[in-house]
Amino acid sequence: MTFSEILDRVGSMGRFQFLHVAILGLPILNMANHNLLQIFTAATPAHHCRPPPNASAGPWVLPMGPNGKTEKCLRFVHPPNASLPNDTQRATESCLDGWVYNSTKDSIVTEWDLVCNSNKLKEMAQSIFMAGILIGGLVLGDLSDRFGRRPILTCSYLLLAASGSSAAFSPSFPSYVIFRFLSGCGISGITLSTVILNVEWVPTRMRAIMSTALGYCYTVGQFILPGLAYAIPQWRWLQLTVSIPFFIFFLSSWWTPESIRWLVLSGKSSKALKILRRVAAFNGKKEEGERLSLEELKLNLQKEISLAKAKYSAADLFRIPILRRMTFCLSLAWFATGFAYYSLAMGVEEFGVNLYILQIIFGGVDVPAKFITILSLSYLGRHTTQAAALLLAGGAILALTFVPLDLQTVRTVLAVFGKGCLSSSFSCLFLYTSELYPTVIRQTGMGVSNLWTRVGSMLSPLVKITGEVQPLIPNIIYGIIALLGGSAALFLPETLNQPLPETIEDLENWSLQAKKPKQEPEVEKASQRIPLQPYGPALGSS
Repeated sequence: MTFSEILDRVGSMGRFQFLHVAILGLPILNMANHNLLQIFTAATPAHHCRPPPNASAGPWVLPMGPNGKTEKCLRFVHPPNASLPNDTQRATESCLDGWVYNSTKDSIVTEWDLVCNSNKLKEMAQSIFMAGILIGGLVLGDLSDRFGRRPILTCSYLLLAASGSSAAFSPSFPSYVIFRFLSGCGISGITLSTVILNVEWVPTRMRAIMSTALGYCYTVGQFILPGLAYAIPQWRWLQLTVSIPFFIFFLSSWWTPESIRWLVLSGKSSKALKILRRVAAFNGKKEEGERLSLEELKLNLQKEISLAKAKYSAADLFRIPILRRMTFCLSLAWFATGFAYYSLAMGVEEFGVNLYILQIIFGGVDVPAKFITILSLSYLGRHTTQAAALLLAGGAILALTFVPLDLQTVRTVLAVFGKGCLSSSFSCLFLYTSELYPTVIRQTGMGVSNLWTRVGSMLSPLVKITGEVQPLIPNIIYGIIALLGGSAALFLPETLNQPLPETIEDLENWSLQAKKPKQEPEVEKASQRIPLQPYGPALGSS
């Protein structure tokens, strides 16, 4: 008996699974607010130098830049005066008395004057936030394999709630970025544990649907953020508003059960049996749950119990050949997705469209994108879907290099299409990666692979600086990297309708079987193909 068969006995798609996914999905709904928060809390309004205190009551004329617009970072040393020589009148200086901002909404930019020579600090704050997600993926992924999925999930909720709320009361910019770093760590722990708990508690045929459902929670969160930002113009109150709910999620996470696979592998079979019986009772199969005994569970899952003796670390991902090849391809796909995604998502201000409307459009494109992802994952397979998403995104970004800046509508359409493809890539990667890595090293593999998307998101703002040399360079780099990531996905094995591998040996056997020529009779092959319906053949049956 496999774990999937035991799950069928206690109810593999009953009331428990729906409530379980709902409890995991609500925090994801609010997580988009943190990931994209700086679009609004670090918005840069129009600004110019503040006149000196001793300036006359008359208008202070500002110098004009080469583009014919008012200089944002310079002012005249002297007010207009006909008695002064022209050279003296045209002398300029930096904004020694600060700036005047043409906006009623405040942000970290207006509060700490992150403009002109300090404008790089704004990008640095986002990079430090992404660094927190990166470090969290490394540290919490390994801790989750050691101490369990649920404890790390619970602690991550508390960490994000506390650090996010503290950021709202930051007295200075350095303290703000420290709390944002800790928020990033919390987000990473939530993401990794949520994906694993979601995949391990639903049947094989429903994995794609439930994973995409969590993706839709993130999509809806992108609709909520512009509304909150419009209603709450003060960045501190906005920061606090999106952080407080995680205290509630911290309390609700105590209901979330631990992964049965992890309990069995950790030698805690008696606790696993109690959870299975609780799930069976919740799904209306109490009698079936009572029939399960500790001896039966140990006997039928002897293979999984023996795995508890095998200890794997991140080094094994590069030491074992089959894991090394898989990790390389997944890492490139993750890196390309994060690298290209955040170049578009955090560059909303560059397209010359209303910030709030464009953010809603960027969130809206995820709705059809994720629905198409469900169909593609279910019928075309994982590696075809993953490759197509990145290849199309790379093509759209490269196309931006040929569209003039004054054609804002065309550029916006290409950016929205590319963002939709990259959102599909994220949805596919979370499911695909969790299906490819064996149980004994799954969380570590998720952490290391996911690390690369954070490296990409950290490097993405730095690439934009190359635009000062040649405006075409950034999009060329973004597009080529996305194409490389899509090409790497073609070398990964297909996981459609395959059981989750438990051991390295399972993965090797699976790979060998995939390479064998298929010579079965057509009738036998037809019986083995079980297509995954976009909403399941019967949502309550499994």
